[in-house]
Amino acid sequence: MRIYPVFFRIVFSGMDPERAHRIGFRLIRWAGATPAGAVLRKLTAPAPALETTAFGVTFPSPFGLAAGFDKEGHGIAALTDLGFGHIEVGTITGQAQPGNPKPRLFRLVEDRAVINRMGFNNDGAAAVAPRIAAARRTLERRYPNRRPVIGVNIGKTKNVDLRDAISDYRISASTLAPVADYLVVNVSSPNTPGLRLLQSVRSLRPLLTAVRKAADESAGRHVPLLVKIAPDLTDEDIDDVAALALELGLDGIIATNTTITRENLVTDTQTVMSYGVGGLSGAPLKERSLEVLNRLRRAVGPELALISVGGVETADDVERRLDAGATLVQGYTAFLYEGPFWASSINRALKRRATVEAK
Repeated sequence: MRIYPVFFRIVFSGMDPERAHRIGFRLIRWAGATPAGAVLRKLTAPAPALETTAFGVTFPSPFGLAAGFDKEGHGIAALTDLGFGHIEVGTITGQAQPGNPKPRLFRLVEDRAVINRMGFNNDGAAAVAPRIAAARRTLERRYPNRRPVIGVNIGKTKNVDLRDAISDYRISASTLAPVADYLVVNVSSPNTPGLRLLQSVRSLRPLLTAVRKAADESAGRHVPLLVKIAPDLTDEDIDDVAALALELGLDGIIATNTTITRENLVTDTQTVMSYGVGGLSGAPLKERSLEVLNRLRRAVGPELALISVGGVETADDVERRLDAGATLVQGYTAFLYEGPFWASSINRALKRRATVEAK
């Protein structure tokens, strides 16, 4: 019997999800600051055979933690102790903001899903950048040969008008690019009013061009730049984003963010509707996320890195995404249900399969 699901049912399942997240994250950070952290690193470190290269960066494992868990860079090093090949921090905005009113996080346990309308709650780029810089130094000491990778996800400050979105993103890019291994432009969260309008090619082209220029100038080097898209885009819009990414020479696309749909859920409709608006993540996104990945890979060919996220729960899911053309794979929601050894268990399964295939 696995211990964590029992612990989750007894301790966390009846607790407010945001409070449970804070407590769980504090425990992870506490463990990382004790001698137990060194033991964890030895037990959970991905095997060398899992090393993966994307946009010129070497990742210890193709499997990483998606943006949303560590929004402000408080626990990057501790999270890598659990076996993630990369940690994507954020979403971070140009200005500090509290996010949407609580409650804003809801579990759909029967569906192994979550609805959130957090609203990019974070301390702002200027406050988060030093934390990421400190985490980089820590990881460089702990992993002198192949350090886990730090991605940084940036979004629009809520009280900034869409007409001023480019300036706002430029602030975040300039501040955070020097400490990022790669940078992600998030235009696909449903929880900031009007944000998804920036996914149109007409709006996206000048935004990505400006962010790339600001990031590279600030960092004094090329900072790999990716854009994160929603699963709710039409197939034609997905093709348009793919074409734009090739045109601009982006380094990759992340697919997909949360969905505003509420289809094919086991949880009763009245309960789901009582939670209100927000992005749905977790197992229900599995097939749509895979569909978007397949379409993107056909559209971009081998040119761009694709990071697949949405409904990833098991090593089988990771393998399926890699076989479909993903360069890297991310998870998040299943982490809440599977517990702290989720990433390391996926890495062990990936290693076993790699060993079998090599024979």
